Amino acid sequence: MAKTVLGIDIGHDQLKLALVKGNAVLKTAFASMPENLLREGRITSRESLGELIRNTMKEHRIRAGRAAFVLPNETVFVKNVEMPRMSVDQLQYNLPFEFNDYITGELREYVFDYAVVSDPDKPDDVPAAEEGDGEEPANTMELMAVGTMRSVLEDAQQTLRKAGLKLVLTAPAISAYIALIRAQRESLSQMAEEYGILDLGFGAIRMYMFRGDRHVATRVLEMGLSSLDGTLADAYGVDVHLAHTYLMSNFEDCQQREECHVAYENIAVELMRALNFYRFSNPNSSLGDMWLCGGGAVIEPLGEVLAEMLNIQLHPASELVPGGDAIEECNSFVQAIGIAMA
Repeated sequence: MAKTVLGIDIGHDQLKLALVKGNAVLKTAFASMPENLLREGRITSRESLGELIRNTMKEHRIRAGRAAFVLPNETVFVKNVEMPRMSVDQLQYNLPFEFNDYITGELREYVFDYAVVSDPDKPDDVPAAEEGDGEEPANTMELMAVGTMRSVLEDAQQTLRKAGLKLVLTAPAISAYIALIRAQRESLSQMAEEYGILDLGFGAIRMYMFRGDRHVATRVLEMGLSSLDGTLADAYGVDVHLAHTYLMSNFEDCQQREECHVAYENIAVELMRALNFYRFSNPNSSLGDMWLCGGGAVIEPLGEVLAEMLNIQLHPASELVPGGDAIEECNSFVQAIGIAMA
């Protein structure tokens, strides 16, 4: 029997909550994030964030005891690796060394995990073939490996404890997307085998590429909605915080300003370069469809420019979420919903 889980996604602007049972979204809610409560992906005050979560649950009459938490992108490393086939114990010993180029400090300060993606018919926690199963094991195995600092997990656990919640899962955004893709497998099977998710965030824009439910690659553009904030701040002569409010509320139809269209085109050009590099590196790529999510998904002129310049079919995030058409501002809750389903 499916259990109810509260998915939690914290971002620059908003705290997003999604109450999910199985693949059914029961309720969503969001709250504005106080300034500097999240800095470079790290929680700066467990007490304040825990109180914010608790108050948001109370205000929206959300009752939950179990929670799943999306690890902010800045705090987690995700890497597709191919390793010799080995036992679970051997893998737990060797996996950290795959992250030598990413981490600083002592290995004991980090936590590592993995999911086997090379053979979907075998459990994720049994990478080695069982003796006597009648099949010759493959020499290698493909993994999606994840690493983060122990202190990041402790921040999440203690924050949710202060909110009256038990943390049952912490995972990167990719895991949330994979859960949604699997939940929508039947409808997605009518599309191309290869597709992407375009997350228009505040500090960065990320393109996640998938084949079926397997993550293939992520391309990061270190420019997000913050670049549009700066454009509007200059145009109106206001600070960037007020400019961001103008942008998201489309104050005086500011999203259609010429300065903004120039910024949209700059973003599209950078994304086109990243997409072309991906296709060059994957000559057999058939990528033609992407779902649009994140805060920038509500900026319709931006989506129109991206669709035209990238020559790609963009879909609303609601198509990625079971019952998404009935969820208000569904694009904002994609990760919170997906992590609760994972």
